[in-house]
Amino acid sequence: MSSAKPTLEITGLDVFYGDAQALDDVSLTAKGGGILAIVGANGAGKSTLIRSIAGIEQPRRGSIRYGGKEIAGLPSHKVCDLGIGQVAEGRQIFPSLSVLENLQMGAMLSRARGKEKQTLEQVFGLFPRLAERRGQLAGTMSGGEQQMLAIGRCLMGQPELIMFDEPSLGLAPAVVQEVFRIIKLLHESGLTIILVEQNVAVSLKLADQAYVLENGRIAMQGSGQDLLHDDRVRQAYMGL
Repeated sequence: MSSAKPTLEITGLDVFYGDAQALDDVSLTAKGGGILAIVGANGAGKSTLIRSIAGIEQPRRGSIRYGGKEIAGLPSHKVCDLGIGQVAEGRQIFPSLSVLENLQMGAMLSRARGKEKQTLEQVFGLFPRLAERRGQLAGTMSGGEQQMLAIGRCLMGQPELIMFDEPSLGLAPAVVQEVFRIIKLLHESGLTIILVEQNVAVSLKLADQAYVLENGRIAMQGSGQDLLHDDRVRQAYMGL
């Protein structure tokens, strides 16, 4: 995995679905090598923001710069090839392919092809269960195993920044703990992390920086610890 740590900078981002505005003048910075948490209610625009960075949604206005390069409007495969990976909500693995075939799909980017064997060994080291089940059809695995596969497939693309969209959704508590342990390990290895997560308390504890999205706009920002102890955040998102 690369040691380079480019910064992601978003300025004045507007995204629409037809006439409905999903993001309104959103500006934020994900510092290279850090963990950025994005917090908000369902429908606040969190997934739209992730999808816009990934090149899946096209902004109407605004700038998305990664390592100083403008990426807003680039097709998603080019965004991936710049080192931005995504672990999408709902995992989105290929159920009719084997574990190994899913991982190989992740290595099809030009930045990753020459390192496929080495990266596969790293992924199997991180997720021994995937190594044991490399020939198994991905659709027959448990939800937790599928989430590990989704993370492994993302890692096969040699990302420098990984965006996690609701990685603990629908998983058993013990598996959730393992997912967060892996995210922490990836960060410690030098990767930049953007984390959208329903478990607000855990994500803010992990995060260096955090932003609160409300109705498509940035409502609050600060360090993870500051927002973790902010009464408005605790009441709105942690039920405290």
